[in-house]
Amino acid sequence: MPIVQKLYDTCKASLSPEGPISEEALEKVRIILAELKPSNVGLEQEAQLVRGWKGSLNGTNGKKWRNGSYHYPPSIKYIHLHMEIFCRSPGSVIPLHNHPGMTVLSKLLITCKVICWVYSGFDDPSQARPAKLMKDCLMSAPCNTTVLHPSKGGNIHCFKALTPSALFDILSPPYSSEDGRHCSYFRKSTRKDLPGVEHDQLSGVKPSEITWSEEI
Repeated sequence: MPIVQKLYDTCKASLSPEGPISEEALEKVRIILAELKPSNVGLEQEAQLVRGWKGSLNGTNGKKWRNGSYHYPPSIKYIHLHMEIFCRSPGSVIPLHNHPGMTVLSKLLITCKVICWVYSGFDDPSQARPAKLMKDCLMSAPCNTTVLHPSKGGNIHCFKALTPSALFDILSPPYSSEDGRHCSYFRKSTRKDLPGVEHDQLSGVKPSEITWSEEI
């Protein structure tokens, strides 16, 4: 059975409109997703382009051919297979955004390096919200599948591609404005602290570990 069909069938059995039916079911999806390769989703040509990549964020972001011309990948290409794939060119950014009430499985299919900022937000009604930086790292494919949970592990994050890249996402449950699961974007606030926010509201996180973010 093709791995994409196997992944789809496992998702159908393991994920519900409310999210994963159990941790065991979620683990079954994660294991199959970990086996996914660019060739399984029609991205082998793009993968070959990355293998010969000579571009740089400080220079020309393209592959130079023998005739001196450059080949440029599209900025961001989106492929929908009941799940979603983001194909991105160097320097492209998926901005800081959230997944309210959602479990997110992500598999990096094509890349050399990607910066991943993962924040764990706190429940605060003010415009600027306290968040702790959970991860700031470079990721290289092939790598393990990452899992973001609704209330732990960092649910607000952004990705910046340093080379051509492809990211395969499974969202459970999916975005739904009618059900209160709409995507919000954030940016770092210039505020260092806000009046009215007590230390005990920060769930034990030290003030020095807090980054303030605001919805845009």
